[in-house]
Amino acid sequence: PTSPVPPAPRPRHRRRAVLLVVAVVVAWLAFMVWVPFHAWGAVHRTDADPGGSRPAASKGYDYVLVGSDSRKGLTPAQQTQLSTGSATDVLGKRTDSIILVHVPSGNGKPALISFPRDSYVPVPGHGHNKINAAYALGGPKLLIKTIEGVTGVRVDGYVEIGFGGFASVVDSVGGVDICVKRAMNDPKAGINLKAGCQTLDGPKALGYVRARYSDPLGDIGRVQRQRQFLGAIMHKAFTPSTVLTPWRFYGFSTAAGAGLTVGQDTSLRDVVRVLQAMRAVSDGQGLSLTVPVSNTALQTHVGSAVKWDTQRAQELFTAIKNDDPLTGVPSGTSS
Repeated sequence: PTSPVPPAPRPRHRRRAVLLVVAVVVAWLAFMVWVPFHAWGAVHRTDADPGGSRPAASKGYDYVLVGSDSRKGLTPAQQTQLSTGSATDVLGKRTDSIILVHVPSGNGKPALISFPRDSYVPVPGHGHNKINAAYALGGPKLLIKTIEGVTGVRVDGYVEIGFGGFASVVDSVGGVDICVKRAMNDPKAGINLKAGCQTLDGPKALGYVRARYSDPLGDIGRVQRQRQFLGAIMHKAFTPSTVLTPWRFYGFSTAAGAGLTVGQDTSLRDVVRVLQAMRAVSDGQGLSLTVPVSNTALQTHVGSAVKWDTQRAQELFTAIKNDDPLTGVPSGTSS
């Protein structure tokens, strides 16, 4: 005998199922929208307006992205774990990385342009010095004034992340995948890494981008590793395993927000542009550059410094000011 055909689901049950699915989707979308705004509420603010005479605004958008050696919020145990030291230098905080993020208004590629921290440049009111001394002497305001003076590019916003925030962001996504070109043993940065592709946790990733003495390319190799890391962290942050996992998406967003300091006039939209530029570079749709240099061991009154190739650097900054495509523009070593 044949089995009886089960009755079709009643319309009421189907409506309940549809409503449940719709409710879940709406809740998920609401969560995805709420999390970034919640994280934005934890961002720290600083006065980064350099004041005085400034370059004219360009058609594109240009931001200064800084990794500082701030130990703010770190306990002595965390300072030891991250190999940061105690920052007792009389000049105070310094910049471990300085990157100009260029976002074109048209169809050109966004770019991350590293300024080696030992770049020898005129610092307003302090003569010539290494560019990271501008931050130590006058904070974000003097750093931006210095960058605008030496490049002629108007800075539209300022974004900074300190040591503690850096490590927390990496750990919030379960570490980042980095291919280490050569073995690196740098006690001052707290790392002893073998060559090859591997997953780095927060402390190791921080050491990887800070290391100076274990890289034969010195400051130039260092800025290449910094941009490599930015691409890797954005690649990890936008994978389905992060975005579609609520606790991981929430953890990344809140860690990023708590670790950021932005200029008072820097908006959430500005930060999104910076993140989108970093993501484009990680996907091979953006440019990863270093300011052209002619001498990496220039002897000066402040020690060995990096001298820019003036002509080639000016060509790069002119293209940025004119919002011209940067492909083919002279630049330093790219990665």
